[in-house]
Amino acid sequence: MKKLALMALAAVVATSPAWAIKGTIKTDKDTKSGDITWKAGSKKYEVVLKNNVTTEYPLADVVGLDIPKPANFDQCVQSKNIAGLKKIVEDYRMLVWDKPAGNALVKAYLTVSPAKPQEAYETARKIIADDQSAAYKGDLAPAYWQALLALGKTAQLENCLKKAASDGDRESSAQALIMRGDVIAQADTPAAHRQALIDAYLRVALMYGDPECRSARVEALLRAANSFQKIGMAARGEDMKAMAQQIGAQ
Repeated sequence: MKKLALMALAAVVATSPAWAIKGTIKTDKDTKSGDITWKAGSKKYEVVLKNNVTTEYPLADVVGLDIPKPANFDQCVQSKNIAGLKKIVEDYRMLVWDKPAGNALVKAYLTVSPAKPQEAYETARKIIADDQSAAYKGDLAPAYWQALLALGKTAQLENCLKKAASDGDRESSAQALIMRGDVIAQADTPAAHRQALIDAYLRVALMYGDPECRSARVEALLRAANSFQKIGMAARGEDMKAMAQQIGAQ
Protein backbone atom coordinates (compact mmCIF):
# COMPACT_ATOMS: atom_id res chain seq x y z
CA MET A 1 0.00 0.00 0.00
CA LYS A 2 2.83 2.39 0.93
CA LYS A 3 4.59 1.60 -2.35
CA LEU A 4 1.40 2.33 -4.31
CA ALA A 5 0.97 5.65 -2.50
CA LEU A 6 4.54 6.65 -3.30
CA MET A 7 4.03 5.69 -6.94
CA ALA A 8 0.86 7.77 -7.10
CA LEU A 9 2.64 10.74 -5.54
CA ALA A 10 5.50 10.42 -8.02
CA ALA A 11 2.99 10.37 -10.87
CA VAL A 12 1.38 13.57 -9.62
CA VAL A 13 4.77 15.28 -9.30
CA ALA A 14 5.81 14.10 -12.77
CA THR A 15 2.67 15.47 -14.41
CA SER A 16 2.33 18.70 -12.39
CA PRO A 17 3.47 21.75 -14.34
CA ALA A 18 6.61 22.96 -12.56
CA TRP A 19 6.23 26.27 -14.37
CA ALA A 20 2.80 27.14 -12.93
CA ILE A 21 2.85 30.65 -11.48
CA LYS A 22 0.63 31.98 -8.71
CA GLY A 23 -1.52 34.89 -9.80
CA THR A 24 -4.96 36.18 -10.75
CA ILE A 25 -6.69 35.90 -14.10
CA LYS A 26 -9.55 38.18 -15.16
CA THR A 27 -12.29 37.87 -17.76
CA ASP A 28 -15.39 39.97 -18.40
CA LYS A 29 -17.36 37.52 -16.27
CA ASP A 30 -15.14 36.51 -13.35
CA THR A 31 -11.79 36.65 -11.59
CA LYS A 32 -9.88 33.61 -10.34
CA SER A 33 -6.68 33.23 -8.36
CA GLY A 34 -4.47 30.16 -8.25
CA ASP A 35 -1.61 28.42 -10.04
CA ILE A 36 -1.68 29.59 -13.66
CA THR A 37 -0.13 27.80 -16.63
CA TRP A 38 -0.11 28.80 -20.30
CA LYS A 39 -1.13 26.00 -22.69
CA ALA A 40 0.45 26.94 -26.01
CA GLY A 41 -1.14 24.13 -28.02
CA SER A 42 -4.71 25.12 -27.18
CA LYS A 43 -4.03 28.85 -26.61
CA LYS A 44 -5.59 28.62 -23.16
CA TYR A 45 -4.69 29.40 -19.56
CA GLU A 46 -5.14 26.66 -16.98
CA VAL A 47 -5.86 27.77 -13.42
CA VAL A 48 -5.63 25.37 -10.49
CA LEU A 49 -7.62 26.85 -7.61
CA LYS A 50 -6.97 26.33 -3.88
CA ASN A 51 -9.49 23.46 -3.76
CA ASN A 52 -7.58 21.78 -6.64
CA VAL A 53 -10.40 22.50 -9.08
CA THR A 54 -8.95 23.21 -12.52
CA THR A 55 -10.45 25.81 -14.86
CA GLU A 56 -9.39 26.76 -18.37
CA TYR A 57 -9.71 30.17 -20.03
CA PRO A 58 -9.22 30.74 -23.78
CA LEU A 59 -6.78 33.55 -24.48
CA ALA A 60 -9.50 35.51 -26.29
CA ASP A 61 -11.58 35.65 -23.07
CA VAL A 62 -8.80 36.97 -20.83
CA VAL A 63 -8.84 40.73 -20.20
CA GLY A 64 -6.11 40.87 -17.57
CA LEU A 65 -3.47 39.00 -15.60
CA ASP A 66 -2.14 40.02 -12.20
CA ILE A 67 1.18 38.23 -11.75
CA PRO A 68 3.66 39.29 -9.02
CA LYS A 69 7.08 40.34 -10.26
CA PRO A 70 9.67 37.52 -10.06
CA ALA A 71 11.81 37.99 -6.96
CA ASN A 72 15.07 38.14 -8.93
CA PHE A 73 13.76 40.20 -11.88
CA ASP A 74 15.40 43.54 -11.07
CA GLN A 75 18.73 41.95 -10.17
CA CYS A 76 18.80 39.93 -13.39
CA VAL A 77 17.96 42.99 -15.50
CA GLN A 78 20.55 45.21 -13.84
CA SER A 79 23.33 42.62 -14.05
CA LYS A 80 22.33 41.43 -17.56
CA ASN A 81 22.20 37.90 -16.17
CA ILE A 82 21.49 35.92 -19.32
CA ALA A 83 20.85 32.61 -17.55
CA GLY A 84 18.53 34.24 -15.02
CA LEU A 85 16.61 36.17 -17.67
CA LYS A 86 16.21 33.04 -19.81
CA LYS A 87 14.66 31.22 -16.86
CA ILE A 88 12.18 34.06 -16.22
CA VAL A 89 11.20 34.08 -19.90
CA GLU A 90 10.61 30.33 -19.80
CA ASP A 91 8.85 30.17 -16.41
CA TYR A 92 6.59 33.17 -17.10
CA ARG A 93 5.63 32.27 -20.64
CA MET A 94 2.58 34.43 -21.51
CA LEU A 95 2.39 35.40 -17.85
CA VAL A 96 3.19 39.13 -17.99
CA TRP A 97 6.89 39.04 -17.16
CA ASP A 98 8.12 37.08 -20.19
CA LYS A 99 8.14 40.21 -22.38
CA PRO A 100 9.96 42.59 -19.98
CA ALA A 101 12.47 39.82 -19.26
CA GLY A 102 12.67 39.09 -22.99
CA ASN A 103 13.41 42.76 -23.66
CA ALA A 104 16.29 42.68 -21.17
CA LEU A 105 17.55 39.34 -22.51
CA VAL A 106 17.56 40.51 -26.13
CA LYS A 107 19.43 43.68 -25.10
CA ALA A 108 21.92 41.59 -23.12
CA TYR A 109 22.64 39.43 -26.18
CA LEU A 110 23.12 42.56 -28.29
CA THR A 111 25.52 44.22 -25.84
CA VAL A 112 27.76 41.30 -24.81
CA SER A 113 31.18 41.11 -26.42
CA PRO A 114 31.04 39.70 -29.01
CA ALA A 115 27.39 40.54 -29.65
CA LYS A 116 24.98 37.67 -30.33
CA PRO A 117 22.25 39.12 -32.58
CA GLN A 118 21.06 35.71 -33.76
CA GLU A 119 20.42 34.57 -30.18
CA ALA A 120 18.65 37.89 -29.55
CA TYR A 121 16.44 37.36 -32.59
CA GLU A 122 15.60 33.75 -31.71
CA THR A 123 14.74 34.75 -28.12
CA ALA A 124 12.26 37.35 -29.38
CA ARG A 125 10.75 35.06 -32.01
CA LYS A 126 9.87 32.43 -29.38
CA ILE A 127 7.88 34.99 -27.43
CA ILE A 128 6.26 36.40 -30.56
CA ALA A 129 5.16 32.87 -31.55
CA ASP A 130 2.73 33.02 -28.61
CA ASP A 131 1.73 36.66 -29.06
CA GLN A 132 2.09 38.15 -32.56
CA SER A 133 1.42 41.68 -31.26
CA ALA A 134 4.70 41.55 -29.30
CA ALA A 135 6.49 42.18 -32.62
CA TYR A 136 5.10 45.69 -32.92
CA LYS A 137 3.99 46.89 -29.48
CA GLY A 138 4.71 46.40 -25.80
CA ASP A 139 7.87 45.73 -23.82
CA LEU A 140 9.58 43.36 -26.24
CA ALA A 141 9.12 45.22 -29.54
CA PRO A 142 11.90 47.87 -29.36
CA ALA A 143 14.55 45.29 -28.45
CA TYR A 144 13.27 42.94 -31.18
CA TRP A 145 13.60 45.74 -33.72
CA GLN A 146 17.20 46.27 -32.64
CA ALA A 147 17.88 42.59 -33.26
CA LEU A 148 16.33 42.84 -36.73
CA LEU A 149 18.47 45.90 -37.48
CA ALA A 150 21.62 44.14 -36.28
CA LEU A 151 20.89 41.18 -38.57
CA GLY A 152 20.02 43.37 -41.57
CA LYS A 153 16.44 42.03 -41.68
CA THR A 154 15.16 45.33 -43.07
CA ALA A 155 11.96 44.00 -44.67
CA GLN A 156 10.80 42.43 -41.39
CA LEU A 157 11.79 45.56 -39.51
CA GLU A 158 9.83 47.82 -41.85
CA ASN A 159 6.73 45.64 -41.50
CA CYS A 160 6.97 45.89 -37.71
CA LEU A 161 7.36 49.66 -37.79
CA LYS A 162 4.35 50.03 -40.08
CA LYS A 163 2.26 47.87 -37.74
CA ALA A 164 3.43 49.89 -34.75
CA ALA A 165 2.33 53.09 -36.46
CA SER A 166 -1.07 51.73 -37.56
CA ASP A 167 -2.05 49.29 -34.81
CA GLY A 168 0.18 50.09 -31.84
CA ASP A 169 -0.39 52.47 -28.95
CA ARG A 170 1.24 55.89 -28.53
CA GLU A 171 4.36 54.46 -26.91
CA SER A 172 4.78 51.92 -29.71
CA SER A 173 4.40 54.69 -32.27
CA ALA A 174 7.08 56.75 -30.52
CA GLN A 175 9.44 53.77 -30.34
CA ALA A 176 8.84 53.09 -34.04
CA LEU A 177 9.89 56.65 -34.87
CA ILE A 178 13.05 56.24 -32.80
CA MET A 179 13.87 53.05 -34.67
CA ARG A 180 13.35 54.82 -38.01
CA GLY A 181 15.89 57.36 -36.80
CA ASP A 182 18.31 54.57 -35.88
CA VAL A 183 17.97 53.08 -39.37
CA ILE A 184 18.70 56.47 -40.95
CA ALA A 185 21.56 57.30 -38.58
CA GLN A 186 23.20 53.96 -39.25
CA ALA A 187 24.86 55.53 -42.31
CA ASP A 188 26.75 57.70 -39.78
CA THR A 189 27.14 60.72 -42.06
CA PRO A 190 26.31 64.33 -41.15
CA ALA A 191 23.42 64.28 -43.64
CA ALA A 192 22.06 61.04 -42.14
CA HIS A 193 22.21 62.41 -38.60
CA ARG A 194 20.43 65.62 -39.64
CA GLN A 195 17.67 63.57 -41.27
CA ALA A 196 17.37 61.32 -38.20
CA LEU A 197 17.00 64.41 -36.02
CA ILE A 198 14.30 66.00 -38.17
CA ASP A 199 12.35 62.89 -39.17
CA ALA A 200 12.56 60.95 -35.91
CA TYR A 201 14.31 61.97 -32.70
CA LEU A 202 13.11 65.57 -32.41
CA ARG A 203 9.59 64.59 -33.49
CA VAL A 204 9.36 62.19 -30.55
CA ALA A 205 10.87 64.74 -28.16
CA LEU A 206 8.38 67.42 -29.21
CA MET A 207 5.21 65.51 -30.07
CA TYR A 208 5.04 62.69 -27.50
CA GLY A 209 4.50 64.43 -24.19
CA ASP A 210 2.18 61.67 -22.91
CA PRO A 211 3.20 60.26 -19.50
CA GLU A 212 3.33 56.75 -20.97
CA CYS A 213 5.84 57.99 -23.58
CA ARG A 214 8.30 59.40 -21.05
CA SER A 215 10.92 56.69 -21.51
CA ALA A 216 10.64 57.01 -25.31
CA ARG A 217 11.21 60.77 -25.06
CA VAL A 218 14.30 60.20 -22.93
CA GLU A 219 15.65 57.72 -25.50
CA ALA A 220 14.90 60.12 -28.35
CA LEU A 221 16.65 63.01 -26.60
CA LEU A 222 19.75 60.94 -25.89
CA ARG A 223 19.91 59.84 -29.52
CA ALA A 224 19.38 63.44 -30.59
CA ALA A 225 22.30 64.44 -28.35
CA ASN A 226 24.53 61.94 -30.13
CA SER A 227 23.41 63.12 -33.57
CA PHE A 228 24.03 66.76 -32.63
CA GLN A 229 27.51 65.76 -31.54
CA LYS A 230 28.07 64.05 -34.90
CA ILE A 231 27.19 67.19 -36.85
CA GLY A 232 29.40 69.43 -34.75
CA MET A 233 26.74 70.96 -32.50
CA ALA A 234 28.12 69.81 -29.14
CA ALA A 235 26.40 72.53 -27.11
CA ARG A 236 23.02 71.57 -28.52
CA GLY A 237 23.81 67.95 -27.72
CA GLU A 238 24.46 68.84 -24.09
CA ASP A 239 21.08 70.60 -24.00
CA MET A 240 19.44 67.38 -25.19
CA LYS A 241 21.19 65.39 -22.45
CA ALA A 242 20.05 67.86 -19.81
CA MET A 243 16.45 67.65 -21.04
CA ALA A 244 16.64 63.84 -20.98
CA GLN A 245 17.86 63.87 -17.38
CA GLN A 246 15.11 66.30 -16.38
CA ILE A 247 12.34 64.23 -17.98
CA GLY A 248 13.78 60.98 -16.62
CA ALA A 249 13.74 62.38 -13.09
CA GLN A 250 10.05 63.36 -13.22
